[in-house]
Amino acid sequence: MKTNESAENYLETILVLSRRNPVVRSVDIAAELGFKKSSVSVAMKNLREAGHITVTREGFIYLTESGREIAEMIYERHELLSSWLISLGVDEKTATEDACRIEHDISKKSFEAIKRHIGVR
Repeated sequence: MKTNESAENYLETILVLSRRNPVVRSVDIAAELGFKKSSVSVAMKNLREAGHITVTREGFIYLTESGREIAEMIYERHELLSSWLISLGVDEKTATEDACRIEHDISKKSFEAIKRHIGVR
């Protein structure tokens, strides 16, 4: 399940958009992230080839089991780290930005230790 930060961000974005919208398309991802449609198309091709998404003929994007697993892991880290930093007195904007950086690099062991420390299972 080794992916790079960019792929993880795309998968997390697809997850978030799929919870908000009935379908997710490349144009939705581009708008959400502020990226060019051509950049998103290349990323979707790579994610599809890696088996993390499927794309229908209509252009609807769905996470596969492996894609969902990665996206949910990154999303959980983002949410928990953001709220934890805010609870420590960090302003919301900084906490969210820092959580975005930390979520990709923190080890599973350290993340689990933080969860235990703050009482989250």
